[in-house]
Amino acid sequence: MAGLFQRPGEMKLQERFGQISWSMVFFIVIVGCIGIAMLYSAADGDMDPWAKRHLFRFLIGMAALIAVAVIDLRIWLQYAYVVYGMALVLLVGVEIAGKVGMGAQRWIDLKFFLLQPSEVMKVGLVLALARYFHTVSYENTGRILYLIIPTVMILTPVGLVLRQPDLGTAGMMMVGGVAMFFLAGVRMWKFILGGILGLAAIPLAWKFMLRDYQKDRVLTFLDPANDPTGAGYHIMQSQIALGSGGLTGRGFLQGTQSGGGFLPEKQTDFIFTMLAEEFGLLGGLGMIGLYIIILGYGFAIAFRSRNHFGRLVALGLTTTIFLYVFINVAMVMGVVPVVGVPLPLVSYGGTAMLTVMVAFGLIMCVYVHRDLRLTRGGLDEDD
Repeated sequence: MAGLFQRPGEMKLQERFGQISWSMVFFIVIVGCIGIAMLYSAADGDMDPWAKRHLFRFLIGMAALIAVAVIDLRIWLQYAYVVYGMALVLLVGVEIAGKVGMGAQRWIDLKFFLLQPSEVMKVGLVLALARYFHTVSYENTGRILYLIIPTVMILTPVGLVLRQPDLGTAGMMMVGGVAMFFLAGVRMWKFILGGILGLAAIPLAWKFMLRDYQKDRVLTFLDPANDPTGAGYHIMQSQIALGSGGLTGRGFLQGTQSGGGFLPEKQTDFIFTMLAEEFGLLGGLGMIGLYIIILGYGFAIAFRSRNHFGRLVALGLTTTIFLYVFINVAMVMGVVPVVGVPLPLVSYGGTAMLTVMVAFGLIMCVYVHRDLRLTRGGLDEDD
């Protein structure tokens, strides 16, 4: 591995710590605190059962963020495939001895923690693809032969996640993987061709891949009023709650839909709906604004990186977090079908919290090592 990169003067640990973008951390903390407040409200003004655990997990996640940020970026480059391989093994482990919950087999019971390997894979996949495209020259990224391996790297975990079944996470992985291809410089005509083939495969996927409840979600998305007490209940209650919030909301702890028990999964998938009901359109836009600021930091960090691996990691993980936010918000508004995608740092969930915080830590690691020069295919990037 020593020949893969050159080593300039090493930064000391305290120097790396000082290079962390604490302004970005500040906005992350604000979003995390909003999550604690909303989970407190979801429990009708009680820290149990969600807010207290969310706070504890957030503190652990913050420690993980800092720890990941100060690790030498070259270590992440060296072990990117190892992280991906471990996540893949965990996905296979779900197939063998996964815990079943809510009709799906997605978790591994570690006794003290329920681990969802598909969340871990979101980070592992970005690291592995960034490592691969970092070592491939720009000219070779345009050749079909060099795209076979990364395509297999994407489709393998996507296939395993679809078997759980978890259509939302599989879709996120697929879109995130395709985004990495685009960021690496793959030619546009290949995306157009892939899009045409994807559209042609929709009838086959509908008939042979989607389960009945997944088909119901798609049909409900097209016409929620068709089954208002069944498959359409979630989205209709969400839209009612969004509308009842008005411009400024009903007030903290004053939501009628969430407080009255009408809003389903208010602590996880539909927590943005509860926020919008209590704080209105302005509160919802403010929440989205905070995410835009954080995502802006992510993209700015990526563009400041002087090495290709760092750029791809920061861009890929920032895009992944964007997908979390976009899909969750669009889902509760009825813009996309209902899928189990949490709102980052706000929705209740241990593995999702840890995944997002590690992702932020890796983005911060790219910032800390933004001036680091890594070789690409054995040549200096300036050659």
